[in-house]
Order: sequence, then C-alpha cells, then structure tokens
Amino acid sequence: MAEDSPDISQMSFEAALRSLEDIVRKLEGGEVPLDESIALYERGEALRQHCQARLDAAQAKIQQIVAGPDGSAQSTRPFDSEG
Repeated sequence: MAEDSPDISQMSFEAALRSLEDIVRKLEGGEVPLDESIALYERGEALRQHCQARLDAAQAKIQQIVAGPDGSAQSTRPFDSEG
C-alpha cells in the first residue's frame, strides 16, 4: 500500500481528506484483511493529524474584519477572539 501512496506532508488538505475518507470507507466495509486494516488505520491517523495541522494553520491566519460605522475596515482581529 505505501508504495503507491503519496507523501502525506506534500498533500493538500483536500487530497488528504479524500484519502482519509477512502480509508474510512474501506475499514467500515469490513473486507480488508487484518494486516492491511492496521496499515490503513496508521495511515488514516497520519492523515488526520495532517488535516488537523492544516486546519490549525488556516485558523491562525484567518482574520475577522471589523467594519466601522461607514462600512470601511477599521481593524482586524483573530477569528476566534471574543468580540
């Protein structure tokens, strides 16, 4: 399986998520041999961690625009800040 699998660190979020969804479908199908299931689970966990890291990085970059009374942008603040 690893021979034809792309390097996770080089995958986009969308590609990693699609790969993770494929793994989940295979594992839920119950037709995969035990050894392959373990390898799929390990790759799935690595994909999950990669996706989470990409989401965390994106969230750190997201800025919420705070508009002034005239509708123009006055300032920005982190997306997750209270406000």
